[in-house]
Amino acid sequence: MSTNDLKNGMTLELEGGLWTVLDFLHHKPGKGQAVVRTRLRNVRSGSVLERTFRADEKVGLAILDKREMQYLYRDGDSLVFMDTETYEQHSIPEQVVGDAAGYLTEGFAPIVSMYEGNAIGVELPASVVLSVTEADPGVKGDRVSGALKPATLETGIVVQVPLFVEPGDRVKVDTRTGEYITREK
Repeated sequence: MSTNDLKNGMTLELEGGLWTVLDFLHHKPGKGQAVVRTRLRNVRSGSVLERTFRADEKVGLAILDKREMQYLYRDGDSLVFMDTETYEQHSIPEQVVGDAAGYLTEGFAPIVSMYEGNAIGVELPASVVLSVTEADPGVKGDRVSGALKPATLETGIVVQVPLFVEPGDRVKVDTRTGEYITREK
């Protein structure tokens, strides 16, 4: 594949590693050859790299198999998922799952990216709804606009929520930032 065909979100195979294209810019200086400036994220380590390619340079496109898999349970430092089509179970190391582990509840079905039979990442929707298990009670009369308190959710993560949120409430949380969005009915 040519660098002229790059798109955000593509996964490239470079120097023996897998890199996701975060963004790119075609640049044609007044003199010289056109180039493509890219920001790439290493799929395994999460490190970000800025790299410049010549325009029309050949790069290896990694073909990923993205499958919906249902989260079953935690097994030591791995999480076990079941492919919803084949019913095969896959044990995925916690470091591959990353921050997504804090938003997974039993039965939840995220998209798992597979490369050559190995899981390389777990993609969550932009937001998830989780139950509040612990939250300090809001003091009556202490309803300062915008005031927040910590609340522990069913998966164990702690999120800052408004004072009116109580244990047992269900809240929508942004999976990209970890921030409270709204209380669900």
